Amino acid sequence: MIAADAGGTSTEGDLGELVLHPVRGQHAFEACVEQLGTAIRLGVYPRGSVLPPERELATRMGVARTTLREAIAALRTAGMVETRRGRGGGTVVTSRPALPARTTARQLAARRQAWADTLEFRRIVEPGAAQLAATRSLGPVQRERFAQAWSAVEQAGTAATHRQADSRFHLTLAALTGSARTIEAVTSVQADLHEMLGGIPVLDRNIHHSDAQHARVYRAVLDGDGPRARRAMEEHCDDTAALLRGLLD
Repeated sequence: MIAADAGGTSTEGDLGELVLHPVRGQHAFEACVEQLGTAIRLGVYPRGSVLPPERELATRMGVARTTLREAIAALRTAGMVETRRGRGGGTVVTSRPALPARTTARQLAARRQAWADTLEFRRIVEPGAAQLAATRSLGPVQRERFAQAWSAVEQAGTAATHRQADSRFHLTLAALTGSARTIEAVTSVQADLHEMLGGIPVLDRNIHHSDAQHARVYRAVLDGDGPRARRAMEEHCDDTAALLRGLLD
């Protein structure tokens, strides 16, 4: 389990177990780096948290421990984690939450088509995830985790921590569905969205609007109202897509 720093909340729990899944294909090292790096970037493992033990991670990701150690070494070289020895040690996340660097016009032109596809895919996946989550019989632990994720978004003090808390909210919602494929799809969408949002200015009005939409999704899911949860998430996806299309095109 993790111990978050003062700027974050401990939210890994089952979320980390669901976001990190067995790697596919022959490029196990690269896949491990991608999954762990994405989990750190999206705030599943905030700065100051400790990654699960190597044996647990290797089993969860379906790789040899030597491969996992090489992946962690790559993250260490990139300044994302450090290894501490002794009691209370382990692999500690050291990267601070940061907004991605602004993207150049040439890079935007190259990525625009893929990003447009991501926004269309998101419009299908996330409203469906919200509706499915609302149909589940949620236990006290699931409700508490969802409440913590929503609260973290509202209490985020900076644009960077808000972006991570936003991602955790969407990933926590996906986890409520109990569908591994849905969780994988939402994780992929959120990783792309994180990059897209880094290419536009931080707009306070948009953040407040987004938070209000999160609140409507949150209440609809806890009320067990699937159609209302879907509509609220559709509105959220549509507004975010409109903002990105307007500022990235």
